[in-house]
Amino acid sequence: MKTVALIGNPNVGKTTLFNSLTGSNQYVGNWAGVTVEKKEGYLNKSIKIVDLPGIYAMDTFSNEEKVAKNFLLNEPVDLIINIVDASNLERNLYLTTQLKQFKKPIVLVLNMMDVAESKGINIDIDKLSKELKMFIIPISASKGTGIEHIREFLLRNDFFKLPIDNEFQYQDFDNEKETYKYIEDIIKRSITHSSNDRINTKDKIDGILLNKFFAYPMFFIIMYLIFKFTFSWVGQPLADLMDEALQNVLIPNLNTLLENSSPWFKSLLVDGIVGGVGSIIVFLPVILALFLGISFLEDSGYMARAAFLMDKIMRKMGLSGKAFIPLVVGFGCSVPAIMSTRTLESEKDRKLAALIIPLMSCNARLPVYALFASIFFKGKEIIVVFSLYLLGIVVAFIIGLLFKNTIFKKDEEPFIIELPEYKMPELQNLALHTWDKGKGFLKKAGTIILSISIIVWFLSNFNLSGMTEINNSLFAAIGKALAPIFKPLGFGSWEASVSLLTGLMAKEVVVSTMGVIFGANLDSLLPQYFNQISSYSFLVFVLLYTPCVTALVTMKKEYGNKMAIFSLLYQFVLAWIVSFIVFNLSSLILA
Repeated sequence: MKTVALIGNPNVGKTTLFNSLTGSNQYVGNWAGVTVEKKEGYLNKSIKIVDLPGIYAMDTFSNEEKVAKNFLLNEPVDLIINIVDASNLERNLYLTTQLKQFKKPIVLVLNMMDVAESKGINIDIDKLSKELKMFIIPISASKGTGIEHIREFLLRNDFFKLPIDNEFQYQDFDNEKETYKYIEDIIKRSITHSSNDRINTKDKIDGILLNKFFAYPMFFIIMYLIFKFTFSWVGQPLADLMDEALQNVLIPNLNTLLENSSPWFKSLLVDGIVGGVGSIIVFLPVILALFLGISFLEDSGYMARAAFLMDKIMRKMGLSGKAFIPLVVGFGCSVPAIMSTRTLESEKDRKLAALIIPLMSCNARLPVYALFASIFFKGKEIIVVFSLYLLGIVVAFIIGLLFKNTIFKKDEEPFIIELPEYKMPELQNLALHTWDKGKGFLKKAGTIILSISIIVWFLSNFNLSGMTEINNSLFAAIGKALAPIFKPLGFGSWEASVSLLTGLMAKEVVVSTMGVIFGANLDSLLPQYFNQISSYSFLVFVLLYTPCVTALVTMKKEYGNKMAIFSLLYQFVLAWIVSFIVFNLSSLILA
């Protein structure tokens, strides 16, 4: 078995190359002793590829750098594939010069050749190869160009024959200035530049999006447009069509088809399964629309700039701007967001970010928002949902300030982030990223939500004596015991209480539980239990209360039992306090 180490700076296309080479034959875990992601994959039965963390240098300041250095020093590595950004060689080759110290064969992969050419950068591959004394393969990973040459090279299985002579050895420079002078000389001899207006275009765009006066208004305008796209132009209209088909076509036809079936079977199928799962599935277009917008921002290069913008604000709560990325991931799902805190440099940053990530409004809450906003705030859905997302951010900021000055009193870490080139996202990548979110949503609907819908149907139709009216059911008994807790918040019905209880499994289940309890026609029934003030208070509670079981398990896995239990308890208390304030203050103002 030959071991190939894949290493490079962050955002150079390392993950794209790793995925292309290994396909589904890959495994993800943690490096021993640190919460840094470990990726291993196999090209075939004889070649293992290890994707090392993205780093800028081998100075061993961060956990990622320590992991990479220890692996190259202590593991039997047969080949180093150093992937670099061809459009920014001066910065990338700094790490390359340091890799020579490990006395391993190195193949230099020049990625983003298309970007370099568009910027007027002309690289003489042969000359650069002779200067660095390395074998070089040019590629454009995002377009799949050149990856077959890497695969062919590895499959020849003769990479261990690459020379390691005196000229190939590490040059120990006295300081960074000497290193960059060495790199600069190599670049002058190997690269020519032709004039191109795209460099100026990038600067002009940054001049607006990063301007000290326009930057933050532009950020909120961009986010507002994404919500407009989701709730007014595409997502919600499609969801309404699906809901209409569910109410007026599927359920009536199903009732007709099952009219001669036993009552309990008909109720299980129509009220339990179709009512529970169907009430969730109709929100698929909303989720797809939202994540199409977010994927567009990520692929276009704007998201890194948003992190840069937020650094000053994030510092107030004890985090660097780099923590903004896991927080944004949290808008999708808390589980990968908590896992992505591994990329943060300090243990303090990782733990603090992990605790406030669940306050970001994940897509599982979106069906609850969409349902209540469409019923109680017609014509103002965008404002209501946007206000909830904004509230989550504000509360996270306050909690960050509180934790920074109490349980996380430690030095702050420096913030380093590369601002990538602006580019028009490729339709295929956008579709894949968006569908990945939708696929996860559908998988959850077909497993967790389906299972819980059946359990909810059973508990709401039976008690210890057998089948009964819903108000005498086991579910009603549980809900009535919990209802006093929520009465001061404006939603003291047992139906609301048990919906929140099942929502601990997955936040979407709040809607499916209501679908089972009330029946599929929630538009006419929910106003009997909520008004505008109590419905918004309910949404605030859903926004802030205890993370789902999967997120808590991830928290336990990454940071231990104490963190998971603390997250469970503090968020429930926080949600209760904020909802109490919202309900009672709104009632006082609008009285």
